[in-house]
Amino acid sequence: MSRTGSFLRVGVAYTLAVVVALLWVVFGPRTDHLWLDALVADVLATLVIFAFSRFYGNSSFYDAFWSVIPPLLTIFWWARGDVGADSLVAWLVTVVVMVWAVRLTVNWARGFPGLHHEDWRYGNLREGAGRWEFVVDLVAIHLIPTGQVFLGMLPVYVAVTRPGDAVGWLALVATVVGLGAVALEYVADEQLRRFMATKQPGQTMDRGLWAWSRHPNYFGEFSFWFALALFGVAVSPGDAWWLFVGAIAMLAMFLGASIPMMEARSLESRASYSDVVERVSRFVPRPPRKVHA
Repeated sequence: MSRTGSFLRVGVAYTLAVVVALLWVVFGPRTDHLWLDALVADVLATLVIFAFSRFYGNSSFYDAFWSVIPPLLTIFWWARGDVGADSLVAWLVTVVVMVWAVRLTVNWARGFPGLHHEDWRYGNLREGAGRWEFVVDLVAIHLIPTGQVFLGMLPVYVAVTRPGDAVGWLALVATVVGLGAVALEYVADEQLRRFMATKQPGQTMDRGLWAWSRHPNYFGEFSFWFALALFGVAVSPGDAWWLFVGAIAMLAMFLGASIPMMEARSLESRASYSDVVERVSRFVPRPPRKVHA
């Protein structure tokens, strides 16, 4: 299947998913909670993407869902909430979410080879599940990430639906952290893209930001979700005890699943990666260690 044809099919899947979600929030039964209405719509949209994943035998249909849905949730909540268009915090968090979403979606599109390719992690998960591969595909590859993103977006829900006096300086800090996180991810991805275009067989990326962290893009992604939590705290300091749950869930996924899978694959395929492990921080950027012979 051509790259253009693949983009067309993915576009149809996402359009249909968004339409199903909109039909639910417009015509479906309402709950007493705006966030719950959005959650049901989000899950229904995920099930549409899952149906396309199964039909085409490629769970990478889900990849862009991560960055496409958060801006829609933000707009929906702000439009339906009690915060007016003059809310500076609502504008700031919306800008941060939009910049992050556009950057990440464009990065996905640039690297998307077509539906002949699937993220290797999806295949590994399904193969390891045996007869339960359908359940793993639905739950682990589609529904759990949707739940994690939704949990990470709840601080945005607080920021764009609750009127009141916000902690202005904290909202500014959140903006700086959020945009800084997006910039870090952009630089890391661009450095990796240039490296991949010229690398030699078995060579490992350990330049630029990648000399300070083996996974700077994941660190940037976690920092973005942490920034969203700060926005929530700026609007509702009393809820700080739970507003970081989404960011913590992201951190747990990165450190407990995504990074270990990538590390194991890199150690297996590139002998030089063990030297990088000795010198370069696993997650939080810091100057590389000096390794003595």
